[in-house]
Amino acid sequence: MVSSRNSATKRFDLTGQSIVITGGGYGLGKAMALGLGQAGAKLTIAGRTESKLQDTVTEICDAGGQADYCVLDAVNRDSCDALVDAAIRRYGEINSAVINHGVIEVATPEDTSEEQWHQVINTNLTGAFYCAQAIGKQMISQGQGGSVVLTSSNGSLVAFEGLTAYGASKAGVDMMCRQMAAEWGQYNIRVNTINPGYTTNPMGGKYEIRTPPEFEAEVNKLTPLGRRGQPDEFVGPAIFLCSSASSFVSGHSLVVDGGYCAL
Repeated sequence: MVSSRNSATKRFDLTGQSIVITGGGYGLGKAMALGLGQAGAKLTIAGRTESKLQDTVTEICDAGGQADYCVLDAVNRDSCDALVDAAIRRYGEINSAVINHGVIEVATPEDTSEEQWHQVINTNLTGAFYCAQAIGKQMISQGQGGSVVLTSSNGSLVAFEGLTAYGASKAGVDMMCRQMAAEWGQYNIRVNTINPGYTTNPMGGKYEIRTPPEFEAEVNKLTPLGRRGQPDEFVGPAIFLCSSASSFVSGHSLVVDGGYCAL
């Protein structure tokens, strides 16, 4: 029984796996990066703010892991290609990627400005595509398959007040995931999304800043588990989708929202 249990849990082991993660300098991305490092992955952590990337790398390395960083402008194709090059120079290959960067703007549909629309769509959808495209090309050339995980949102599945552009961008990420899963399956490349709900680490805090004090009670009421998710609760889903434990899972959106979408 012990050997059987060890064999089962070994499928979640990421020892020696080269994983790229974007948006890894803070929030959910940082939590997932730390968790992937604890599972044995060799990490290339990307994002916009160098100091935050350095902090994440230091924490991983101090804990005995392997990590490096690369400053990334996700809406620039050359920058995405440079991220792939950095990972290859350091580790020789890319086995998985967690494409996690994103922004949020709050506005009603009629008040969403052109700038807000393009900012959200370009970062969340186009930037995710550029990163996935560059990484997918590399995985195809390696001929070993791989796993691409895109951070989406439960806002791709249900409507939230003031999040027209955000919801549209994340719905696009979900469909892009299914399209890539269908087309890259022949290369044994799996593509899935993690769709978070309300967490204790909102992106930039913009949404919560514009809500009344009773909003927190309403979130808890509408979430069957009665609370927000913690950043480290996204580590398990990330490890699962990057590891061989999910070897026959592709084109799937894994909703991690405490049951919010179940109501």
